Amino acid sequence: QLQLVESGGGLVQTGGSLRLSCVASGSTLDHYAIGWFRQAPGKEREGVSSISASGGCKNYACSVSGRFTISREKNTVYLQMNSLKAEDTAVYYCAAELAYDWTGLEASEYDSWGQGTQVTVSP
Repeated sequence: QLQLVESGGGLVQTGGSLRLSCVASGSTLDHYAIGWFRQAPGKEREGVSSISASGGCKNYACSVSGRFTISREKNTVYLQMNSLKAEDTAVYYCAAELAYDWTGLEASEYDSWGQGTQVTVSP
């Protein structure tokens, strides 16, 4: 059974950078699209970025486009986050969906989820 574990979160100042990792076990990610989502206190979970199983297609929310970069290598998916803002503060989750040429950003479309990693951006 596919399991996902996120890491790389932490406390950073505005304008700083973090790189989140999502490591899979129990199955290879070769046929899975991966999405990164975030949820701030009192808000709904929102899609941040996703990458197709091949890595050839990527999708970004408007709020992070140009600042965040998603990539994948074997059984790990990364989210490089630059120029961080206070509004990026949230718990970040990665999720997997068995699909090939697809990059969804709706949480309901994903079946497997990690436990999340906290990102806090101080003003």
